[in-house]
Amino acid sequence: GWIGVVVSCALPMWKVTAFIGNNIVTAQTSWEGIWMTCVVQSTGQMQCKVYDSMLALSSDLQAARALTIISIVIGILGIMLAMAGGKCTTCIEDESSKSKVGITAGVIFIIAGVLCLIPVCWTANVIVQDFYNPLLNQAQKRELGAALFIGWGAAALLIIGGGLLCCQC
Repeated sequence: GWIGVVVSCALPMWKVTAFIGNNIVTAQTSWEGIWMTCVVQSTGQMQCKVYDSMLALSSDLQAARALTIISIVIGILGIMLAMAGGKCTTCIEDESSKSKVGITAGVIFIIAGVLCLIPVCWTANVIVQDFYNPLLNQAQKRELGAALFIGWGAAALLIIGGGLLCCQC
């Protein structure tokens, strides 16, 4: 799950736009991520540009940037605690302390999953609202990108894994 959060954070495919002009020659796909935007031409040529400023990001992507980074950092803490509290490790000798560390790791994984789920759902909600907004023209409408689906899967794995750690200890 944690690797999925890292991949979701790194991918520039949070919001996807497919623009096809009057003919197929002018077809291009635009990707918006939390770190950069990319444009892929129909020829396969891709150009990416890192955002110049935080102000260039929409509020949902600004929050996504912060929350996914926090989720990654908290996930690292959860991984370290899960390894220390594992049944086959000798980092902690006392079984009751080991059990408490395992439960703490599970809770931390659940928190990391929720912190991943919030920006993914928020961004998806903004995309769906904009898609059905009659005031926006076709060029401004976005679709759900691959990073959102990876984020949903990663959040589910973190929450399920955290729940299993909490139940086993």
